[in-house]
Amino acid sequence: MAATTTASMETLILKLHEISAVKFGSFKLKSGITSPIYIDLRLIVSYPALLSSISETLIAAVRSSDAEFDVVCGVPYTALPIATVVSVANNIPMLMRRKEVKAYGTGKAIEGVFTPNQSCLIIEDLVTSGASVLETAAPLRLSGLRGGRENLAENGIKLHSLLKLSEMVGVLRRLGKVEEETEKMVLKFLAENKNVSVPKIEKDVAGVKLGYAERAKLTKNETGKKLFEIMVKKETNLCLAADVGTAAELLELADKVGHEICLLKTHVDIFPDFTPDFGSKLRSIADKHNFLIFEDRKFADIGNTVTMQYEGGIYHILEWADIINAHIISGPGIVDGLKLKGVPRGRGLLLLAEMSSAGNLATGEYTATAVKIAADHPDFVIGFISVNPASWKSGPVNPALIHATPGVQMVTGGDALGQQYNTPYSVIYDRGSDIIIVGRGIIKAANPAEAAREYRIQGWNAYLSKCS
Repeated sequence: MAATTTASMETLILKLHEISAVKFGSFKLKSGITSPIYIDLRLIVSYPALLSSISETLIAAVRSSDAEFDVVCGVPYTALPIATVVSVANNIPMLMRRKEVKAYGTGKAIEGVFTPNQSCLIIEDLVTSGASVLETAAPLRLSGLRGGRENLAENGIKLHSLLKLSEMVGVLRRLGKVEEETEKMVLKFLAENKNVSVPKIEKDVAGVKLGYAERAKLTKNETGKKLFEIMVKKETNLCLAADVGTAAELLELADKVGHEICLLKTHVDIFPDFTPDFGSKLRSIADKHNFLIFEDRKFADIGNTVTMQYEGGIYHILEWADIINAHIISGPGIVDGLKLKGVPRGRGLLLLAEMSSAGNLATGEYTATAVKIAADHPDFVIGFISVNPASWKSGPVNPALIHATPGVQMVTGGDALGQQYNTPYSVIYDRGSDIIIVGRGIIKAANPAEAAREYRIQGWNAYLSKCS
């Protein structure tokens, strides 16, 4: 919408200049360019009358263009007060986009109540390249909502501008608030930076925007590729955490639920009835139902030691487990050690980037280091044990890497020993994971096969929603 500098608009411009919200000098913008003008609307929260006036003018301008919308959402953080006043004064429901998705609580990127296909008015204080608006639009669209001018138009977003910088500077020059040289400098800058490019905003805020089939083509590890392919063929992203008391129980359970899962997670060292043929028996069941075996060994020692633990001992894990996992507490040497034995056999490794237990230390820099180590070993590391990859400060990871999340049940909560639970939908759709790891929700059910089927459906539907 073309803005007009009416008397009321001129009053608003003068007030912004008076409180030093309009600054001239040299300022680096988020887009990376250096601007001779900067609009600092963070100041308006200290001037309630001005905040109210801006909000009233904004909503009037949007409505005069016949734009239709159901909810409003302010771009964090400066536009949040404006969106709040618009919402309260006009009784319009408001949503909030989290700039950083948290690993605790609901783990949502968008907070508020809404329904799919509603139209959202995104409010921003200042648009140069449009990057911040696009960053807000991405998670809104993932949640089913619809929502510089050229960049936004290319992404299907119509820009309604309250006021152009060229018009603002023109008013200030005409009223004697800035020199002619300053006006010319600003206008020259605006003309030269009309089409500022912005990084492409991907569909998935967690960085995994491709479907499982497409991602299978990207992995350099045969086990990682096979896992993706099984998930697609069987339409399942369910891993059963078979933490039962005996090997006999595990084998029986694996045969009952094998057709519903893509992965079976074991803790072989808890079985009092383990025998040397356990691996071959489980391997036979896995081949029968087309799922992979993941031994949750959590290797943590130095490279030389884990090499022997992997291949030898009484369990001979290398012989029957397609996938293993490891802590990185001992450094990247642990991957080098496991890799010596695993790569020749086509095995895969998951790194413990996060854990689902309360108070664990696998956070922040630890997680970032796991991501770096994975990037250094694409032929062996197939992904991560993670809890909320959407919240990782390192940003999206290679889509060839898979995220598997433990602590999944149909309801959120926790147990007396610190395990924290999240729902299949939350884990896949909101937190950006790929595989739900379910234990007690299935093994404690009256009918484990039926429970596994329900978890499979819930997890797969969440994946389809994320891809749509």
